Amino acid sequence: MRPDTDRSGLIDRAVETLKSKLMEEMLVVTLICIVFLLHFRSAFVAIFTLPVGILIAFLIIYPLGINANIMSLGGIAIAIGVMVDASVVLVENAHKHMERDAGKKSHTRIIIDASKEVGPALFYSLLIITVSFLPVFTLTEQSGRMFKPLAYTKTFAMAASSVLAVTVIPVLMTFFVLEQPVNPALSRKKKNLIYYGVPLLPVAAVFLMGFINETGIAGRLGIGGTGNLPGAGGDMLFPLPDWSLTAAIALSIFLIFCIIPQKIYPEHRNPISRFFIMLYIPCIHVVLKWRRLTILMAVIIMAFTWYPFSRLGSEFMPPLNEGDLLYMPTTLPGISITKARELLQQTDKIIQRFPEVHHTLGKIGRAQTPTDPAPLSMIETTIMLKPKVEYETVEIKRFFSHWPTWLKAPLTLVWPEVKKGRILHEWRKKSVDRFFSNWPDFIKTILPLRWIWPEERHITIKKLIQDLDAAIRFPGLTNAWTMPIKTRIDMLSTGIKTPVGIKLMGPDLTVLTDLGARIEAIVRDIPGTLSAFSERVTGGNYMDFNIRREQIARYGLTVGDVQDVIMTAIGGMNVSYTVEGLERYPINLRYNRELRDSLEKIKRVLVPTPTGAHIPLAQLVNFSIHKGPGGIKSENSRRTAWIYVDIKDMDLGSYVESAKKIVMESIDIPAGYSMVWSGQYEYMEKARKTLKIIVPRDFGHHLSSTVYPFSEHH
Repeated sequence: MRPDTDRSGLIDRAVETLKSKLMEEMLVVTLICIVFLLHFRSAFVAIFTLPVGILIAFLIIYPLGINANIMSLGGIAIAIGVMVDASVVLVENAHKHMERDAGKKSHTRIIIDASKEVGPALFYSLLIITVSFLPVFTLTEQSGRMFKPLAYTKTFAMAASSVLAVTVIPVLMTFFVLEQPVNPALSRKKKNLIYYGVPLLPVAAVFLMGFINETGIAGRLGIGGTGNLPGAGGDMLFPLPDWSLTAAIALSIFLIFCIIPQKIYPEHRNPISRFFIMLYIPCIHVVLKWRRLTILMAVIIMAFTWYPFSRLGSEFMPPLNEGDLLYMPTTLPGISITKARELLQQTDKIIQRFPEVHHTLGKIGRAQTPTDPAPLSMIETTIMLKPKVEYETVEIKRFFSHWPTWLKAPLTLVWPEVKKGRILHEWRKKSVDRFFSNWPDFIKTILPLRWIWPEERHITIKKLIQDLDAAIRFPGLTNAWTMPIKTRIDMLSTGIKTPVGIKLMGPDLTVLTDLGARIEAIVRDIPGTLSAFSERVTGGNYMDFNIRREQIARYGLTVGDVQDVIMTAIGGMNVSYTVEGLERYPINLRYNRELRDSLEKIKRVLVPTPTGAHIPLAQLVNFSIHKGPGGIKSENSRRTAWIYVDIKDMDLGSYVESAKKIVMESIDIPAGYSMVWSGQYEYMEKARKTLKIIVPRDFGHHLSSTVYPFSEHH
C-alpha cells in the first residue's frame, strides 16, 4: 500500500526548524558571552535556561493535552530569543561585581549581591513578557483553537525562565562564574588527576560498557547477556544507543572547559567592550545634554511611522507552505458524470506533466457520508510535490564500517558512510537579474558574488501555482489553488474553500442566483482577484414524470405500478442483500446505462400490465425538463448562495475593504436580502473585535506592572 497524502513531512520539517533554531540560539548566546565576557563557563550559565525552560514548558503542557503541533512549537520559537535575557544580565552583572569586589568579599557573597541588585527587576520584566500573550487566551472559535497552543507554550516557557532566573541561575553562577574551579590549595598531583582524569571518565565509561557488551565477559561470568559478537547471541548487559560515544565526547569537552582555569578579565581589558564603550559614551553625553531635542526627535520619528503603519495590510493567519497543493476548481451545475470524470482525468494529466509534481489524487462527487457534501460540480485534486532537490544516495565503505554503531558514530561525523551523489531531480530554475549579471565571466569567477547572490534559483510555490493555472484553462471551469490542511479547516469552519467568500441570504433562490452572477462579474475585475465563482443555485437539471392517470386506467395500472417501474428501471432499487462473511452488499436492480442514457431511450422503457402486455413509458407519462436548485443551503434559517473568491498579490483585509466598497457602490441589494463577507475574513473580524477590547486593558495592566517595581512605596 502507498499513502496518497502524508502530513508527516510537514510535521518533521516543523520539528526540525525548532531544533535548528534552538541550536542557533544557543550558539549565538554562547559566542556573544564568550566574545564580550571572554569566559566560557559564563556562557554555559546563560544558555542553561533555554533547554531547561523548554523542557519545563513541555512538562506543563503535557497534562493539559496540548501536543507538539506547528502552533505550539511556534510559541517555543518565539520565546527562545527572550528566555536568555535575564541570564545574560545576571552573568554580566556578576562579572562587574567580581571586577569591583574581588578580594574584598567571598565569591558566594559577590554572586548574592549581584543577583539581588538586578534580580527583582529582571523577574518583573520577564513576568510582564510572560503575561503579554494573555489577550490570545480570550480568542474563541477557530482563532482560539489555533493560537492558544502557541500562547500556552510561549507563556509557560517564559514563566519557567523567570523562575530559573531568580533561583537556579544564581546557584550556577557560584559554581561556574569563577576563575579557579579546582581548589588552588590542592597538591599538583591531585590537580593533574582532576584535570586529566575527570574529562576522560565519560568516554572511558562508554568504552568499558561497550567492551563488556562486545566480548560477552558478563555472560561468561554469569552476570548478564553473552555479547553481540558474530555468533555470540544473547542480550547485552549495557545496551548502548548509537549516540552514546558522541555524547560522551561532547560531555568530556564540556568538562574540560568546566575545570580548567579561566581568567575573568575586567571590562576595560576587553578590546570589543572598549570599542563599544568608546562609541557609546559620546552618544550618551550628547543626548543627555540635549534632552528636549532628543525627546522631540523621538516623537517626530514616531510620527513618521504612522504612514507605513497605516499602509500595513491584515491577514487572519500568514500563509503556511505545507509542501503540497490542493486544486479545487468549480464547474457550472448540471454537468454529467461522464463529463465530470473526463475533466478530472484531463486536469490530472496536465498537472502530472510538471516536473515538480510527484503524483496527484483526484476526486469528484461525494462519498456516502454526510461529512462530505461536495456536489458533482466541485473537483478536489491533491497534488503531492517532490522535494526541491533530490540526490542519489551513495554508500561509501570506510575502514570502520564493520565496527559497532556506537563506536563508529563520532567518526561518521567527519567521514560519513553515506553521501549525496548526483541530482536525481530538482525543480525548474529561473534566472535572477543581479547588478553583476552583465559583467564578464572571468570577473564573476574571481569574485564570489554568485555564492551570495546566485543568478539562478528554484521557482517558488507561487510561481508553480501561476504556471499550473495558466496550463489548465477549460471553458466553464473556475480554478482555485490552495493548501490541503488550510482548506479543510476553512471548509469545516465556514464552508468557504477560498480565502474570501460572499454569502447572499434571502427567500428566493432565483433572485439569489441573479445577484450572485452580477457580483461575480464585478468582483472578477477588482485588482487582486485571482478567480471568482458564484454558485448557480438554480442551475440543476430536473426531469419530471407527470403520470397520465386516464391513460394508465385504460391498461388497468395504478400510479404505484408506474412509479415502481421508474424507480427500478431508471433510478435503481435495492431488492435484496448478499452476505459475504461479515460483509453485506446490496443487490440493485436497474437498466443498463445504454438503455437509459437519453430521453428517447427512457421513453421506450416498458411497463408491464395485468394482462401481460408491455406499454412504453411515453404512452403513460408526460415528460418535462426544467431548471431547479441543485442543492439548497441555509444559514440562520435563511436560504443562501455562496460566491467563492480567490485572491493574489494582496493581503486579505485590504482586499475585502476595497471589494466591499466597490460592490456596495455597484449593486443594490433588494429588501429582504443581505450580504455577508465570510471565509478567513469572518474569523479575522471576530478576533479583531475581541482584541480591541482586551488589548487596551492588557496594556494598562502592563503599565501598572512596570510602574510598581519603581514606585516610592515599593
